[in-house]
Amino acid sequence: MAKIQCNVISYVLRRTVDLTVVIPTPTIPQSMGLGMKEGETPKHTPKAPYPVLYLLHGMGNNHAQWTGYTNVEMYAEEHQIVVVNMSGENKGYRTEEGGDDFFRFISEELPDFITGMFPVSRRPEDTYIAGLSMGGAGTLLHGLSFPERFAAMGVLSAGGALTMRALPGMKRRETPDKYVPEYLADKIKAEGRKFPKIYYACGTEDGGFENCKIMRDRLISDGADVTWDEIEGYGHEWRFWDIEIEKFLKWIPRTDAYAAEGPRQI
Repeated sequence: MAKIQCNVISYVLRRTVDLTVVIPTPTIPQSMGLGMKEGETPKHTPKAPYPVLYLLHGMGNNHAQWTGYTNVEMYAEEHQIVVVNMSGENKGYRTEEGGDDFFRFISEELPDFITGMFPVSRRPEDTYIAGLSMGGAGTLLHGLSFPERFAAMGVLSAGGALTMRALPGMKRRETPDKYVPEYLADKIKAEGRKFPKIYYACGTEDGGFENCKIMRDRLISDGADVTWDEIEGYGHEWRFWDIEIEKFLKWIPRTDAYAAEGPRQI
């Protein structure tokens, strides 16, 4: 596994943004010949572009928290998928009037940089988005704004527009429809478009548990294929998100060149 932390100049935001990119590489067991075919040797050149997960953080976090508080590096290595974390600040992965254009940065520039600089697939079938809390709301926002771009999305501990309106850093005014997950879901249904597969999870002791179930039911009523997971006794906490991100990576539908290999030993 290679963990690359970089600082990239954004042409959208007109300043630098911190990223952490996790990329599968030959493992120690592979260097010892374990799990390799006879005559095969480890190589850093991948046999095909990797699938990619854009993984969004919660309020008060940055690009480093997912890899700092969870085992997502290990899970990414096991499942041979690139994981991209970026610093989205407390801005909801959207664009406020007169503020940073984070919506365009995530929807246009970030994939442009990642697929241009790293061995990452551009196919929607190999592209996923997930996040926790504010990042879960951001996942709903981007996954439902561009359903054709993602094979699946993972929403952890986030209750749609109710989450977005509750964020302390958001300006107190009516949320435009283009940023309301409920509106976006209804729009997909009305236009006869296809939803990405959705993995939705929340701990039963999370203060937003009921809001998550409301959003889940809204998505189901609009025709989305939703897999729901709840765990008794867990709140809004990293131990829950560590469990769920592993479940999500095991659950996602995959058709990439590495899918048939299954989890590898590291």
